[in-house]
Amino acid sequence: MKACIYEAYGPADVVTVGEVATPQPKADELLVQVHAASVTTADWRFRASSFPGGFWLAGRMLLGLFRPRNPILGRDYSGVVAAVGRDVTGFRVGDAVFGATMRGAHAEYVAVKAAGAIAPKPASLTHEEAAAMPFGGNSALMFMRDFGAVKPGQRVLVIGASGGVGSWAVQIARHLGAEVTGACSTRNVELVRSLGAHHVVDYTTGSPFGEGTYDLVFDTVGVTTFAGSKHALTAQGTYLPLEGTVGTMAQAVLTSFGKGQKVKHAISSNTREGIEELSRLVEAGVVRPVVDSVLPMARIADAHRLVEGRHKRGSVIVTMEATKPAPSDSARDHRGVASAFASVVGA
Repeated sequence: MKACIYEAYGPADVVTVGEVATPQPKADELLVQVHAASVTTADWRFRASSFPGGFWLAGRMLLGLFRPRNPILGRDYSGVVAAVGRDVTGFRVGDAVFGATMRGAHAEYVAVKAAGAIAPKPASLTHEEAAAMPFGGNSALMFMRDFGAVKPGQRVLVIGASGGVGSWAVQIARHLGAEVTGACSTRNVELVRSLGAHHVVDYTTGSPFGEGTYDLVFDTVGVTTFAGSKHALTAQGTYLPLEGTVGTMAQAVLTSFGKGQKVKHAISSNTREGIEELSRLVEAGVVRPVVDSVLPMARIADAHRLVEGRHKRGSVIVTMEATKPAPSDSARDHRGVASAFASVVGA
């Protein structure tokens, strides 16, 4: 199969399209024929070995100290189930699904845990739109609902309100009942307003904090600090950065005592509960994905450059050139799904 491969850390051009073996699903896995996948902030950070302050060594230990241990990036995907492992229930060959995995989605096929962060694709969305949901949507849901504990009537400021996480955070915070202010550049003001922000601040013409005092400041792009945000917070307000550092970890510990302003240091994860909730909200018309660009697999390096530039609107999507046929119905046979699929695709 074709896949987007990187064998060294570096600029966007280190990612190229090559041929690799098609994965075969284990007993508890699905094989998904990928139609579209998102290129996220995590993807460019892993590729460039560019991690938030203090986490470079930890990142390299996780990914590979001298070279990438796993050469195929990609976490968020949307596609069609091509084969199921013998222990899998709840999914069938041909099901349209979307979800998130640890890696490997920038390829024509990806093997994923059937019990993981995967769900039926919302019928109202294209594969490109569905692939834009997991990372940004799940992150925003967890940071607004769980870590930020947003409640009706609170005032929330989202910095980077037009980005891959910020565009979801605006919508979810409003859904939770907050009065939402979105900070973005001039060209994105109308987009952020259309997502439901009550107020929009153009940070190119003034302070991103605008006017007012906030119960929560959510910085999705890492352009503010707790010290610089204190004046914009209420007496018991919370500063919540999406990209935490060693410094914000320490601040979170120090501010956890007492009743004053707080720093929250948190890391989101993709869960089935999260993407199922996002799917329900999409189908109810409460939230919608924002797609900046859709590029073919051959332009994977351009997709990385768009994401690394930090000025995209919503998500950048790559479409996979899935040219190999999907397995026949015999792939459902619990006694031999892997061998059946291998015989079809020549893996």
